Amino acid sequence: KVLNVIFTVNLTHLKMIEDSAPLFIREQALNPKPQGGFNFENWHRNERLQNEFRAKGISSNLPKVMLTGTTICGCVYKDGVVLGADTRATGGSEVADKNCEKIGYIAPNIYCGGAGTAGDTFQMKKLVSSQLDLLRLSTGTQSRVVTANTILKQQLFKHQGHISAALIVGGVDCTGPHLYNIYPHGSSNKVPFCTMGSGSLAAISVMESTYKPDMTEEEAVEMAKEAILSGIFNDLGSGSNCDITIIRCSGEVTRTRGFEKPNDTKLLRDKIRHPKELVVPSGSTKVLESSFLKYIDVQDVTAPEPMMI
Repeated sequence: KVLNVIFTVNLTHLKMIEDSAPLFIREQALNPKPQGGFNFENWHRNERLQNEFRAKGISSNLPKVMLTGTTICGCVYKDGVVLGADTRATGGSEVADKNCEKIGYIAPNIYCGGAGTAGDTFQMKKLVSSQLDLLRLSTGTQSRVVTANTILKQQLFKHQGHISAALIVGGVDCTGPHLYNIYPHGSSNKVPFCTMGSGSLAAISVMESTYKPDMTEEEAVEMAKEAILSGIFNDLGSGSNCDITIIRCSGEVTRTRGFEKPNDTKLLRDKIRHPKELVVPSGSTKVLESSFLKYIDVQDVTAPEPMMI
């Protein structure tokens, strides 16, 4: 009897899978062998829920994926590489984060700027960073920029664009300064300067009109700053502040959060003087009664004897 009950439940479960899920989901559910890659079950679930809500006349807005919107750029100068990025992350038409850090650590001599889906760009940086850490421990040598580029583009190509990460990798190794831009489908270019993201058209116009070979560090930083500001002011997906990272051939790295803050309202707010009548000094409100409720009871207990195995 017990076996009959279990068999009936399993048949019912398989019938539910057969009726509700697409063919490839059914094959994965009935196949005991684990499958690699992405899992799209939640996508089909969300689509089914939205259809049910529409049929009942209920308006439902499921959470949207947070995007970095983004203007990122990079350029090679005679003594190193400069990377720049804005700090706005968006969720649809809403600003989700005003101070998002888009230039991430890859290795002590390599950094990466990311545009696209925020979670995808952060995870790709963490993935290649951990792999390069293991490679340095294994070989005892400095990480190469081309190695980071190869790992990233192979990973993106493997997933055929489903990882929404457009990346700029810049760094300095024993062969000199290098800059690569990597597209979400896995193609990459080695370039002297580049921009990525929704504000890249505005930024590339600045870089194409300003860039010259063998620039000084000051010229490269100024160009990267102006390129990011052009994206901030001409692209709705980019905004807030400008971050700058400088990777030098000497091995020194300078990371500056908020290198330029064009939208900082503090100076404007400090100029506003409210009437004295509206400024209530501390302690003006009389405290009529106060009480304290003890909600934590601390007791000393004897630790149990360790279990013998």
